[in-house]
Amino acid sequence: MEINLRYFWVVILLWFVLRSDNGDHMCVEASHKVYPELQSIQAEIVSPLYRTAYHFQPPKNWINDPNGPMYYNGIYHLFYQYNPYGSAWGNIVWAHSISFDMINWIQLNPAIYPSKPFDVNGCWSGSATILPGNKPVILYTGIDGQKRQVQNIALPNNLSDPYLREWTKPDFNPLIVPTIDQNVTAFRDPTTAWLGQDGYWRVLVGNKRKHRGMAALYKSRDFKHWWKVQHPLHSSADTGMWECPDFYPVALQGEFGLETSVNDVGIKHVLKVSLDNTRYEYYTVGKYFADKDQYVPDNTSADNAMGLRYDYGNFYASKTFFDAGKNRRILWGWANESDTPDDSTAKGWAGIQTIPRKVWLDESGKQLLQWPINEIETLRGKSVQLGTVHLAKGGLVEVKPITAAQADVEVTFHINNLDKAEPFDPTWVDPQQLCGQKGATVQGGFGPFGLLTLASKNLEEYTSVFFRVYKAKDKHMVLMCSDQSSSSLRPEVYKPSFGGFVDVDLTKGMISLRSLIDHSVVESFGAGGKTCITSRVYPSLATNEDAHLFAFNNGTEAVEILKLRAWNMHRPRMN
Repeated sequence: MEINLRYFWVVILLWFVLRSDNGDHMCVEASHKVYPELQSIQAEIVSPLYRTAYHFQPPKNWINDPNGPMYYNGIYHLFYQYNPYGSAWGNIVWAHSISFDMINWIQLNPAIYPSKPFDVNGCWSGSATILPGNKPVILYTGIDGQKRQVQNIALPNNLSDPYLREWTKPDFNPLIVPTIDQNVTAFRDPTTAWLGQDGYWRVLVGNKRKHRGMAALYKSRDFKHWWKVQHPLHSSADTGMWECPDFYPVALQGEFGLETSVNDVGIKHVLKVSLDNTRYEYYTVGKYFADKDQYVPDNTSADNAMGLRYDYGNFYASKTFFDAGKNRRILWGWANESDTPDDSTAKGWAGIQTIPRKVWLDESGKQLLQWPINEIETLRGKSVQLGTVHLAKGGLVEVKPITAAQADVEVTFHINNLDKAEPFDPTWVDPQQLCGQKGATVQGGFGPFGLLTLASKNLEEYTSVFFRVYKAKDKHMVLMCSDQSSSSLRPEVYKPSFGGFVDVDLTKGMISLRSLIDHSVVESFGAGGKTCITSRVYPSLATNEDAHLFAFNNGTEAVEILKLRAWNMHRPRMN
């Protein structure tokens, strides 16, 4: 409680120091569907029904991609695409918020907006880099007067301002323009730059050639004059446009993060891209050969849309940064709405950022692990705990008393006699499709078992997060699903099933699940963060105090809850 109070009074003080209006600057952003008739409708009344309590969002209006997150002189900065005039995409500026803990946030004036010939038609996504001498800069995509996508730099006006409230775009922009062989409308989202041992800076820009997605590579000695390397750092056939690429090193051992320029023994690299064609992301783990300016993925996962994902649900345009204050790498992702544009206009807001996650390499070296930052636990309030609970076929137990619409729940399940698991069909290669076929009501052997979140009292509505265990030829396969088919009685809401396989050792028969539940979002972490799924849901009955939380088993084989603990979550200071 002392920590919470300290942050509360610091935030209150800074709010009075920094408060000011949002300005009247306008710009646009790429790749998201445009509704011109909606993008400037003022959000006079903001509906609180589905607003989150502890996820990042401004007081009203539309947001999308997280941009340029960084830790600078003890303060966390998050920039993000924002429409100051309405709750549909359009009029986008680089909004700016700061924090001391990534939980409590203070909103500042927008940092970047169209004002120059090189970005007159748009200020799109980008990244932040800390240059030698502790000098932060922003690289971002601008749309120039010829409607070309070009890469620009912005510099802080005053490095002595601890909040970096004002940014300047020098007239020597643009730094990077598309060459004659590049698609000028598919050339965007520069990464955080890294400094090679040869003294040259490098940066990636998302690009495509016909149907091949690629990360175009550029080099510079002075961070002002850039040239294109002949070959992309990496590319993959039939993946379409690569938006929001991200490239960074990870340690082979330990959970600590690495500064983006590190390239030494005992590390691998991660390349993540956001696929404009599918609106999903995938990543690979591999080796970066700096002398050849080439990245080669390991052959442990697919290098295409069926590859590994940070998150198998509603999660896009993600961005990581190195948190030098706590020596960790932090991941931010955007979770868009799943209701209709008219619904977003009526409620006066759209879009949230997921809870920031620490990311590190699994000890297998084959995938990343993700976990909500420890600071989120400062919001935990009263808790409820269950001891060992036997869940036979059809078993259902309510977790109470708990504020089930605003909670953090951790549960560990135990399963015996895995020989009774159903056989796994090797043609099941798409976990999302499999989850759509085998939802929470489809009885299996071991599973479905898990949680019914945001549930109404009589289960007319619920969002289920669950596991199924199968027996393959030489191992057990675990499927994790988030089934939204019963999440709302409203027929117009998009209610998909999301799913991913979980690479977990079941020799001890245990598997864990953590879910962060926040009114219209459920973020779930399976097996300690090996598989993550974010769902946006809009119940009409299971809202606020009428929401319930259950643990369930709909398999023919019994499972046990070894331990379950759930916490009420407090509200932080949010913009």
